[in-house]
Amino acid sequence: MGKRVDFSARTVITPDPNLSIDEVGVPRSIALNMTYPEIVTPFNIDRMYELIRNGPNEHPGAKYIIRDDGQRLDLRFIRKPSDLHLEYGYKVERHIQDGDVIIFNRQPSLHKMSMMGHKIRIMPFSTFRLNLSCTTPYNADFDGDEMNMHVPQTFGKGFRSPLCCLTCFSLPFYAGAKAECLELMMVPRQIVTAQSNRPVIGLVQDALLGCSILTLRDTFLEKDMVMNILMWLDNFDGKIPVPAILKPKQLWTGKQIFSLVLPNNINLIRFSNTHPDEPEPIPEMTPNDTRVLIEQGELLSGTLDKKTNGTSGGMDC
Repeated sequence: MGKRVDFSARTVITPDPNLSIDEVGVPRSIALNMTYPEIVTPFNIDRMYELIRNGPNEHPGAKYIIRDDGQRLDLRFIRKPSDLHLEYGYKVERHIQDGDVIIFNRQPSLHKMSMMGHKIRIMPFSTFRLNLSCTTPYNADFDGDEMNMHVPQTFGKGFRSPLCCLTCFSLPFYAGAKAECLELMMVPRQIVTAQSNRPVIGLVQDALLGCSILTLRDTFLEKDMVMNILMWLDNFDGKIPVPAILKPKQLWTGKQIFSLVLPNNINLIRFSNTHPDEPEPIPEMTPNDTRVLIEQGELLSGTLDKKTNGTSGGMDC
């Protein structure tokens, strides 16, 4: 498929845990070849001039100018500067850039999560980079698997619901590929599958093991380790929780640090994999810390293992 359609690329995938689940790392060599037609407006004309000055061989740049009469100018063969003139309504086929939306696919495409929308991040070297949690719906691994990237070419004009009024059904219905990708196909919208009403994307490998070790009852962190972890948080507000142990050395529990990742509106009661089948004498106090209790986004007890962070169903928040 990668060689039978335009605006597609195919190469080997490798893991990158530093990418978000809705990102994909794209090699710079592919970004120089893939384009997206952006319409020139008063708001982006300065940026479009900068891109066409960079040309087709420098990223970010552009490959073609399409005038409103349909004439296409190839920027590889521009002979005089006057050809670089832009007007509102022209299209500039620019290189794909960080944040552009693409469709990512691994064959065989067996269910709808085999093709999902990602935002790209331009990176060096020659492989697609993928977050490990996204491998489950693609059924991908990193022993030489190749995947396909498709760049949507239309954003959508006159986008509307066909149910807006009775007269609309006689009018043409436009749906842009990029708009559909953003609203319907992005990875965060595919976490829970309609097939079985359970997550198909969960933590795997190192992240799962790290969460389990971090939330053990006897995990304590010193200040330097806490600072290094907080540096990676996107939503960190600069407030460090009060340490659980003050003397002789300030120590924070792993549960305190994990709670900083959780949204404030999460309330959850779950049980770990090692929770005994017979009822506990005091349900609120499990000797082996197997009762996961989250109140208002704060992890109060329990070890987070595959039953909580994985793809098992029955998650009640």
